[in-house]
Amino acid sequence: MKKILVLCTGNSCRSQIAEGYLRYFAGDIAEIYSAGIETHGVNPKAIEIMKHDGIDISAHTSNNINEYTDIDFDFVITVCDNAKESCPYFPSKAIKLHYAFPDPAKAVGTEEQVMEQFREVREMIRRYVRNFVNENLRF
Repeated sequence: MKKILVLCTGNSCRSQIAEGYLRYFAGDIAEIYSAGIETHGVNPKAIEIMKHDGIDISAHTSNNINEYTDIDFDFVITVCDNAKESCPYFPSKAIKLHYAFPDPAKAVGTEEQVMEQFREVREMIRRYVRNFVNENLRF
């Protein structure tokens, strides 16, 4: 079974959304983890926006990358530039992939404008994850 780590700065939004979609699209063919260089807690708006797509991430936790140094990952996916640049060295065979998604937690404006940014980022992540699963996990 493939082991996949999604890495972001604070493990609160983008990596949590990606973890949710990876679990959804990969099902039981992969072990999914997410972590941050720091831990900021799971963003309530990320939980809310995923519920609109029928995926519950409310039980997810915000984890630090140092919790996973003993796991031999097959894939490490960084979802922000800061995580890519700050990612610690993993002594593993992991294939490293990167996609810099916008940070919806930094959205400004009305509540609806902020939630629209969360929706847009959620859709970008969903497409990316579905393609990743189809290209790397389905045989």
